Amino acid sequence: MNSPAQKFSSNHTGLEVKLQSSPLDDDYNPFENRRVRKATSSTGTLIHLIKSSLGTGILAMPLAFRNGGLAFGILGTVIVAVIYAHCVHLLVSTSQKSCKRNKIPSLGFSETAESVCANGPPRVQRFAGFAKGYIDYMLLVMSYFSVSVYLVFISTTMRDVINYELELQWETRTYILMTTAVVALITQVRELKYLVPFSLLANSSIFVVFIITLYYIFKEPVSIENRNLWPEWSNLPSFFGIAVYAIEGIGIVLPVENKMKHPQDFLKPIGTVNVGISFISVLYVVTGFFGYARYGPDTKGSITLNLPTEEILAKSTQLLAALAILLTTGLYYYVPMEILWLKIGHKISPRWENLAQIGIRLGIVVLMMGLALTIPQLEYFIGFVGSIGSATLALLTPITLDTIFRWPNDFGWLKWRLVKNAVLATFGGFILIVGTYFSIQDIIENI
Repeated sequence: MNSPAQKFSSNHTGLEVKLQSSPLDDDYNPFENRRVRKATSSTGTLIHLIKSSLGTGILAMPLAFRNGGLAFGILGTVIVAVIYAHCVHLLVSTSQKSCKRNKIPSLGFSETAESVCANGPPRVQRFAGFAKGYIDYMLLVMSYFSVSVYLVFISTTMRDVINYELELQWETRTYILMTTAVVALITQVRELKYLVPFSLLANSSIFVVFIITLYYIFKEPVSIENRNLWPEWSNLPSFFGIAVYAIEGIGIVLPVENKMKHPQDFLKPIGTVNVGISFISVLYVVTGFFGYARYGPDTKGSITLNLPTEEILAKSTQLLAALAILLTTGLYYYVPMEILWLKIGHKISPRWENLAQIGIRLGIVVLMMGLALTIPQLEYFIGFVGSIGSATLALLTPITLDTIFRWPNDFGWLKWRLVKNAVLATFGGFILIVGTYFSIQDIIENI
């Protein structure tokens, strides 16, 4: 009977490759053996990585600081960013080492999990298939359901601004239909390289929102008097919940790394990951600190809601935030389509592949539009799925894979890496339990 390691195979590169439980082969370099069609530059990869984490979550950071206090807000945001960056390093380095061990040019997220488990301790090997399936389907559910939430967010924003300015009475559903038409076109873009301009425009839109928001924050003197410096214990879960879910974008990490022209730049000390997350962290800290300092206990869920509603410049921030989300749908669509196509693409005749891609992409968008039209409370369910997915995929999974790959004797002096992973796993478990609890509470209160 074959072991899980012998059964495991990967179609990631278009070839079926058998994995073997062999030691690392110093003569095999995965990067040199990659044959990437239309590779992305290091700059383009950086833009994608920033966009995967930099979204409307930045607008919620003042609320996070309201819950965490000014002093702890800075410290806590930096801690979350460092932990997330470390988890990204763990995931990518484990994937690269798995590629080297098994002589495979590249592995996706779920394939990395399957490879690590299949070649891990005997008790873990039987979970290889489950690990791959869990990650694949969780990414699919989170990504596709997010499209529905984004449709509702964009359409509601357009309704509030456009109806007021043009004195219209159009319903949200009308804007959902119009937004879907644009999303259907953007999601037809299949190559990551061609999504770079969309990510660049989205990043630029969020950056403009950031600048306009800072303008209103500093329009009058900012004082930290009567502002909390430290949190109450009861507010800590809310702070970490907002910070973690705002900054993580783990699903896009390996896909963009696998498509890089120079993947060796990804994990360098001054490389794609560290530069991108450092940049995001600075923006999050500045926005959170000064947003809460300016508006205090009146700070709302999105800082744009604190801006004067009668001014066009302030309203433009809402439209720009909606535009940023709209332009990002192609990037969010890329990962689940790659996963789905790997599962069904081999069953479709090559002559029909192009038509099938168009039909599947369009069909899923239409289904998500239907959900957006019929279930207005969908965002609470995606919050529940996101709470489970973000904590398990962004924090717990990279830690677990690193532990399994190193088991039992590669943890360093006094097994310090194992102790470190245990501490990080405890933090991830806390985020998982707390995030799930508050998501269920939101569902009960609003459904």
